[in-house]
Amino acid sequence: MTQHLRSNGSVRSVGSVLFFLWLVTTATANPYIPKPGEAPIRARVGTCSITGTIIHLATALDHGIFEKYGLRMEHIAFRGSGVTLAALGADEIQFLTCAASATLPGLSTGVEAKYIGSQLVGLPWFMLGRKEIRTPLDLKGRAIGITRVGDLTHRLALEVLKKHNLTPQEVKLQPVGGSGQLEPYNAMAAGVVQAVLVSPPLEVRGKKDGFNIVYNLKELGIPFVYSSLHANNKTIATRPQVVQRYVAAMAETLHFTEMNPVKAKASLSKALKLNDPEALQSAYDAFAKTIANRRLTVPLSSIEEMIEQAREAGTQTRRKAADIVDNRFAEDLTKSGFLTELWGRELPK
Repeated sequence: MTQHLRSNGSVRSVGSVLFFLWLVTTATANPYIPKPGEAPIRARVGTCSITGTIIHLATALDHGIFEKYGLRMEHIAFRGSGVTLAALGADEIQFLTCAASATLPGLSTGVEAKYIGSQLVGLPWFMLGRKEIRTPLDLKGRAIGITRVGDLTHRLALEVLKKHNLTPQEVKLQPVGGSGQLEPYNAMAAGVVQAVLVSPPLEVRGKKDGFNIVYNLKELGIPFVYSSLHANNKTIATRPQVVQRYVAAMAETLHFTEMNPVKAKASLSKALKLNDPEALQSAYDAFAKTIANRRLTVPLSSIEEMIEQAREAGTQTRRKAADIVDNRFAEDLTKSGFLTELWGRELPK
């Protein structure tokens, strides 16, 4: 093709025309990219743990997707949802990627922030157990390792016990600290606890280490809004265009990740410091495809049910789902035609 164009002496002119057409198409189809010459906007995004769910953020940071939208993002990794929410509320970070179930108690009781999108909706978690643990009932008189009381692993463990008519008096929920799943996993490997809750790709390592998959948490059948986008109220109120661009960038990242598995898995490998192909594929299948929420809208009914569950568990909730969810930025992606253009089809609701 190149040789043919050169023989006609029209490489430069054809290239200029194609580039012009690309600019026109991009400007028409993507209303969220900055104007030429516009200075990049600096902002910070936090994460409350480093797990397979970080695949989209890691990919966006690695492949310049935020820069395309005029954003110069700095990633800050925190340990746990509590300190991360405090930083978000204090405007030390403007955005946050974290499990909605981990941040819901804080948002529903007063933290000045909202969900602005959910990139993962579903519950791809497993309970792993030592060799002697084959069902949750085998845990009577034993212990499940959790990070800390009130954190995500604690709440999920309570749901598993409830499902199997077990109580915390019969099965100890042992806090072992840490900011993710590795600390409980290592405690199980050392025999301190007999079971833990993990998400991909850690279940792959568990099977290789000789542990059993005791229970698949999707069988709980509970509404679960997983990894979600958050913004503090100050940023939403004073810089809505920045929020809109951030949400658009993450929407494009979902598409990029699904279309470019090799690049996405490489970004996740770097973020997790993990080189196991089987584990990386497990995480990719779960988070880039199976429970990826391509429209990004936060399901209000699920948030309402999660608030009710938190209330039943003792959280003094003061807000409803409509008070802590702002779907206008995600919904604008559909109204503008951006998502249809991006995916080449209208996405199902």
